[in-house]
Amino acid sequence: MSDPYASRPSVHEQVVDGFGSVRVLPLDAAADAPLLHRWVSEERAAFWGMNGLTEERVAEIYAHMDTLDTHHAYLVLKDGTPAALLQTYEPGADRVGECYPVEPGDIGVHLLIAPAAPGEERSGWTGGLAAAIVTYVLLVLDRERVVVDPDVANEKAVARFVRQGFTAGPEVVLPEVDLPDVYLPEKKARLAFLTREAVFGG
Repeated sequence: MSDPYASRPSVHEQVVDGFGSVRVLPLDAAADAPLLHRWVSEERAAFWGMNGLTEERVAEIYAHMDTLDTHHAYLVLKDGTPAALLQTYEPGADRVGECYPVEPGDIGVHLLIAPAAPGEERSGWTGGLAAAIVTYVLLVLDRERVVVDPDVANEKAVARFVRQGFTAGPEVVLPEVDLPDVYLPEKKARLAFLTREAVFGG
């Protein structure tokens, strides 16, 4: 069976020992919308904030993001199969920048892991994906620190980031955003940080 993603250019490729091959592709809002819509519509993805949206609206949101210089979206593949949705952003151009002192070299990350297939064994799955994503964000993009802002009620995500080496930061309230192209309700979040030095040394 041919790989439908093989012809799409990647921004990062990495073989993670004991896990597999990870590719990071710029998101194609139109082509990837059906897949993303299935992911974000699941109850497990409630904290992503897109439950109830139509496939067309999901496509519109990511098409709008593609016009921005400060926010980017990527499809992450494991051995050629979609495994996660990655979003990166400049904290100073995002509402999180109102909630903590942004430092030069900071980059924000949102990560939505794909749902598991029936009977799929996922031991080490998050760690394997995180290894490649952290390498891309900190080394390829040449950043000093990653910031994440999971919902405080999303205890699984908070714990997952801590397991991956993030340092838990303060609990903050991200302000509501109401713009023509995007609406984000107020959100209680737990900030967490991961420095390049902590992962890769000086």
